[in-house]
Amino acid sequence: MRVLVTGGTGFLGSNVVKLYSEHHGADVIATGRRPPELSLPGRFEQLELEDYQAVRSRILAEQPDVLVHTAILNDFETMYADRGLAWNVYVESTRTIIDAANEVDGMVVFVSSDWVFDGTQPGADESTPPNPINYYGVLKLAGEIVTLERARHPLVARVAGVNGMHWARAERTRDQDAGFGHFVSALVDALQAGKPFVVWEGEDISERATPSLASESAEMIMRLVESGRRGIFHCCGGESVTRMELARAAVDAFGLDPSLVRAGRPELDASISGPVPRDTSLDARRTAKAIGYSLPSIRSLLETLREQRDTGGVAPVPA
Repeated sequence: MRVLVTGGTGFLGSNVVKLYSEHHGADVIATGRRPPELSLPGRFEQLELEDYQAVRSRILAEQPDVLVHTAILNDFETMYADRGLAWNVYVESTRTIIDAANEVDGMVVFVSSDWVFDGTQPGADESTPPNPINYYGVLKLAGEIVTLERARHPLVARVAGVNGMHWARAERTRDQDAGFGHFVSALVDALQAGKPFVVWEGEDISERATPSLASESAEMIMRLVESGRRGIFHCCGGESVTRMELARAAVDAFGLDPSLVRAGRPELDASISGPVPRDTSLDARRTAKAIGYSLPSIRSLLETLREQRDTGGVAPVPA
């Protein structure tokens, strides 16, 4: 299987590249703005999503069986300051990717987000109508619609509160932010250094989600691809938690000092442009049934992340 990954040197994309190359034996081409800083399996091709002709030419040249579209503009300030640029990166580039994939009869996997929901629909399943409340959610929903209506072989994979290893970039501690992404690494890095960690509580941040492990979301996507599924799927864990519940579970899984964890208000510069959905918990049971998959517990995801940090290897969560 030949797989082309947009944003292949990004956080989620690097997990797709590493898992598919090392565990599934796929022929993987990673594309991105910058080459990887760390050794990443497969082949890298530099590509700007806004260069539509270059995007089309690369896809036609590579003839991928599957195109996993993980690339995003990961900057809320820029997203709101230049909405035209954001629209082009998220939506028009997706249209270009899909049209080129159709020409080579390839499957398109559009990676979406739990933030297509408004935070008042806890336990949203794959059939729950989206209702985004910020521009990022709008852009992701637009990408979903373009994929479902335009792709010959469409697959929308929603992920949520993604944690895990960044396999393409040198280690940099990510700060806690308004979402759940990278939360565990931020906490673990602080506590392992003997520093206290304040778990944010407040109305302007996401308070509950159904966290994903990046490599496990990639595994669920591969199972969907291999089973020939089409449509919308939730590629996340099996438990919804609050930020504090996730913090306590991480402390336990990593054997850290619980006395260093406390609750507090978010820092003043932690806010993002636009409102944040407070409860984006997802129900992924329909997806799990479709691929004969057991949704992992928070404990299982955290233990797998700890193993990845310790060994530098990646593999699916044990059944």
